[in-house]
Amino acid sequence: MPGRYQNRDVTVVDVFEIVGKYAAGACPLSEVEALEKAACPGHGACGGQYTANTMACVAEAIGLSLPNSNMAPAPYSTRDQIAHAAGTQVMDLLARNLRPRDICTRDAFENAARIVAATGGSTNAALHLPAMAHEAGISFDLFDVAEIFRTTPYMADLKPGGNYVAKDMYEAGGVYMLMKSLLSEGFLHGDCMTVTGKTLGENIDEITWNPDQKVIYPATKPLSPTGGVVGLRGSLAPNGAIVKVAGMARLQFKGPAIVFDCEEDAFAAVEAREIVEGSVIVIRYEGPKGGPGMREMLSTTAALYGLGMGEKVALITDGRFSGATRGFCIGHVGPEAAECGPIALVENGDMIEIDAETGSIDLLVDASVLEARKKAWTPRQNDYGSGALWRYAQNVGPAYQGAVTHPGAAGESHVYADI
Repeated sequence: MPGRYQNRDVTVVDVFEIVGKYAAGACPLSEVEALEKAACPGHGACGGQYTANTMACVAEAIGLSLPNSNMAPAPYSTRDQIAHAAGTQVMDLLARNLRPRDICTRDAFENAARIVAATGGSTNAALHLPAMAHEAGISFDLFDVAEIFRTTPYMADLKPGGNYVAKDMYEAGGVYMLMKSLLSEGFLHGDCMTVTGKTLGENIDEITWNPDQKVIYPATKPLSPTGGVVGLRGSLAPNGAIVKVAGMARLQFKGPAIVFDCEEDAFAAVEAREIVEGSVIVIRYEGPKGGPGMREMLSTTAALYGLGMGEKVALITDGRFSGATRGFCIGHVGPEAAECGPIALVENGDMIEIDAETGSIDLLVDASVLEARKKAWTPRQNDYGSGALWRYAQNVGPAYQGAVTHPGAAGESHVYADI
């Protein structure tokens, strides 16, 4: 559930942003404390269309969850009914021998990507969808996801880019209400099987469009004609990158780099108000191998917004972002710095140009200069020279393929479910 503060709905993201506001001297500590106490009033984790709710929508769109089950707020008694219904349905699925891989088809993943774009969802979906598809033995990488994002209307007016919280989406009819409009305009594969034992189209037929709600726009009159999330590619990111554009007025950015080799250093610079307007902040060695683990940069991006710099700078990382991140923030840059991708060769003052309309991201440095820097480059050492994180770093693959650590279904000679 959202909290209420100064007569408006608030979530945990508002707390992150007020930290930056306080650092800028724009509010007293008492305001930070009051918002902190109001922002998370009860159970649950995800108040807007951040990563958890994005993936909840994905589970319904793929067909792995019962219709309109995943966006009910945590305290609602509906949750108990959903749990009971799910248990009953599991027994039915066992009787039918209907398995996840019967549901998780290429078409189902395309449907899921449509929903991420249409809701202005989390950029993390561009990591999770390729990883899930890999598990099912389906080739579906960042570029496949980005192409679907590019051709999908943005329809749900949800935070962080929009005005409404996840509870509002649920009460407006949930993701199935949005899918009804998408299907009617030919954006979805309606013949995909779901856990109900019916196709997605058959499930959607049971939904009646609610013309009185204000959260979900019809596909014929969307908030914008293209998705809320965009894929990028260029000389800075030959293996791609991702940016959420939902709610952004500015889709192009060009500026000098200011480079940090970890998030903590970047956050300290933001708090100290050392970031200059027009800069492109580069946070590197935070990718799957380099982190290791590809953590999110929410503290830094939210603090920038609190400082009033959210739309005045760009931020680029080989790590990832929270679904709650907003502003000109580009993640999943690949190859990552730990593999000596171009992001490892950026120096302070280098000009970087980004165009989220054309899908480009370029480091404006001569190739001969980059080649010389590459010869002088030495790998950065992290704190994990042994143990589970060291092993993870040795095995993990690139972000554009889902940062997976094993061959997935393609490497199987036997399916464990075949008893």
